[in-house]
Amino acid sequence: METDTLQSREKEPVLQFSVFADNKVGRLNELVQRLAQNDIHIIGLSQLDSTECTIMRIIPDYPEPARELLHEYGYSFTETPILAVEINTEADLKFVTAALVEAEINIHYLYPFIMRPKSRYAIAMNVEDNEFAESVLHSRQIRCLSRLDIAR
Repeated sequence: METDTLQSREKEPVLQFSVFADNKVGRLNELVQRLAQNDIHIIGLSQLDSTECTIMRIIPDYPEPARELLHEYGYSFTETPILAVEINTEADLKFVTAALVEAEINIHYLYPFIMRPKSRYAIAMNVEDNEFAESVLHSRQIRCLSRLDIAR
């Protein structure tokens, strides 16, 4: 039974939280501080601003406590499984994008991880079809990460 649980966790996708807020000074700092005070580590981070609002995309090491904290403080957010891809160097990005374009998989957005266990580079990608993209990348010997891979 323990092996089944470990195998299912190994296959769980990496979760991204898109947190919506007014575009005011200090919103990102407020979120980062609250997460840090609760020992929730941000593995990936991206922020998108418009005149009136901001979207803070975060990838926490453990999504469950992050979800609880966001609910507790009344943040408006969505959860999205994203494709997390490990690369050896920044030069390997071209192999990832080439594989996806050859398979006609659209990349909606991507951003680098802030930190990654074992000191390897990683990028977070929102693509049309995570499962198909993962199989395409796997066929090219490009490693996709699971939630277990990013846990601290």
